Amino acid sequence: MKSVMIVFNQANTERVEYMLDVLGIRGFTFFEQVQGCGSKTGDPRRGTHTWPEMNSCVITVVPDEKEDALLEAVRKLDMRNEEVGVRAFSWTIEKTI
Repeated sequence: MKSVMIVFNQANTERVEYMLDVLGIRGFTFFEQVQGCGSKTGDPRRGTHTWPEMNSCVITVVPDEKEDALLEAVRKLDMRNEEVGVRAFSWTIEKTI
């Protein structure tokens, strides 16, 4: 199994939810009002007067065979509007209860 964390500008919320639905990914945890700054070209997302935008984050655990499809969907979403920003990170889940 793989855990995939997707961090995205709140402007992409509906697109990310749709992506999970289309891929048949039902189990996830959604975090709103996530602050941060992209490591390459992203502007800070702090919810302040200077940096008013905010991010959200979704964490899901998927079978190995769904990881590539999910990461590819995130890549396509990022390519659609790179300035809005979306990133995904995955790691192996060894055990779960």
